[in-house]
Amino acid sequence: MAKAKKTNVLRKLDQQKIPYTEMTLPEDSTPHSSEEVAEVLGINPDQQFKTLVTHGKSKKHYVFLVPVNHELDLKLAAAAVGEKNIHMIAQKDLEPLTGYIHGGCSPIGMKKAFPTVIDATAQNYKTIIFSAGKRGFLVEAPVNELGKVIAQLDFADIIAKKN
Repeated sequence: MAKAKKTNVLRKLDQQKIPYTEMTLPEDSTPHSSEEVAEVLGINPDQQFKTLVTHGKSKKHYVFLVPVNHELDLKLAAAAVGEKNIHMIAQKDLEPLTGYIHGGCSPIGMKKAFPTVIDATAQNYKTIIFSAGKRGFLVEAPVNELGKVIAQLDFADIIAKKN
């Protein structure tokens, strides 16, 4: 299989000499959710994180990473960044704001650096898996090195409790 073209995510990891592993979905697979991606690639969904972009009451933007098999708790997320409340941005606003399309959004290499919070469960793993900047292309990188490529990085309990 041919290697995928380098994305901004991989270039930034290379610049900081952060080791990573690339993962590409097979061309014949068409998963419809991040959880299905984890299943197709045979990876732990608790270790695979989706990137969510929000805006607060202050009009500031924030990025949150949560495991693909969980939902973001908006109240916990707002508290983590010191906002009264936050909301998901409209899908149509994602690419103009971040440079990424829905399904290919990465916390690394956005047009502008936003405060980023990764769910605290990520600290249970040496590495986490997240989008490498385009649909069907993921990267696995060490959790403890992400602060080198994600400005204003923090960890907090931000996932909704399952009933």
